[in-house]
Amino acid sequence: MAYTDIDDPSAYFQTTLYTGNDTGRSITNSGNSDLQPDWIWIKGRSETVNHVLFDSVRGAQKELNSDLTEAEETQAQMVTSFNSNGFGMGTSGGSNSNTITYAAWQWKAGTSFTNDASGTGIGTIDSAGSVSTDAGFSIVSWTGTGSAGTIKHGLSTTPSMIIIKNRSSVYDWTVGHNSLGWTNVVFLNLTTASQGDTQFNNTAPTSSVFSIGTPLMANKSSDSIIAYCFAEKQGYLKTGKWTGNGSANGPFSYTGFKPAFILIKRTDVAKNWYINDNLRLGYNVNNPYISPNLTAAETGGTEIDILSNGFKIRAGGTGHNQSGGTYIYMAIAENPFVTSTGIPTTAR
Repeated sequence: MAYTDIDDPSAYFQTTLYTGNDTGRSITNSGNSDLQPDWIWIKGRSETVNHVLFDSVRGAQKELNSDLTEAEETQAQMVTSFNSNGFGMGTSGGSNSNTITYAAWQWKAGTSFTNDASGTGIGTIDSAGSVSTDAGFSIVSWTGTGSAGTIKHGLSTTPSMIIIKNRSSVYDWTVGHNSLGWTNVVFLNLTTASQGDTQFNNTAPTSSVFSIGTPLMANKSSDSIIAYCFAEKQGYLKTGKWTGNGSANGPFSYTGFKPAFILIKRTDVAKNWYINDNLRLGYNVNNPYISPNLTAAETGGTEIDILSNGFKIRAGGTGHNQSGGTYIYMAIAENPFVTSTGIPTTAR
């Protein structure tokens, strides 16, 4: 069997950097493959400003913020379209202020689906969304019932991380992760440590559905809910954890690819989230991070090395590597460590 089925991860994920100009325009991706995004996550790098998130299932101009609890809002001048290789941009200062630098992380799902649970026998709550089974990513929308149930996620494999937001009401962002077990959650907009919670009904996902309990964040009756689901794919997507050692010679996390995107959270105590990527950098060790739960501009830069087959922690701070601390991550590939034809990649 081939090491990976995805030789060019840019067909499914890309980071694009741009500078705002207060003018309606198109942002074009520069990866090896064209990518029409289905989920776009934008953050001002040089400015204190909210994160803004859009997806094709909810539709262009429908904004959520990873650092806030607010319900979905219509923003006519932020992301205006999902284009064949990028996205349309309006004049809003939240994503296009003159001279401000931005990062746009973009994922492709691409195949629409709907599920009438009573008709298909898959799950107990109707859902609709967009999915890439090749890349292990889906966007799933449903209406809360107030009763515990199961929801089709569209993937052919079991999700290892799920991010949920109530679109209609003011609630936290719920995150489930296989390293926490599905009786515990963390919250994308908060620093809090992991805690026991029934958001996922204390039930691990399967290859066809994930479970939700009765808490209002994921299942308030008549509210619209959205989820972003990620399943591990060899050579492309990996979730995992590490235990800190407090040393500048920190733990190494093997992913099987050179990461293009890394999302990190300490889970045993309250700490920020961190995003590193392969473009906002100098060279190892100079990889500035952005915190999904904060409006702050990018900062740091000496915490991790991005390597050909994973990443290594290079600082002893509490956010990344306090001795005995527990940390979870999700990483997406720039290049597989070994392609489907057996060709190895190299570190930068």
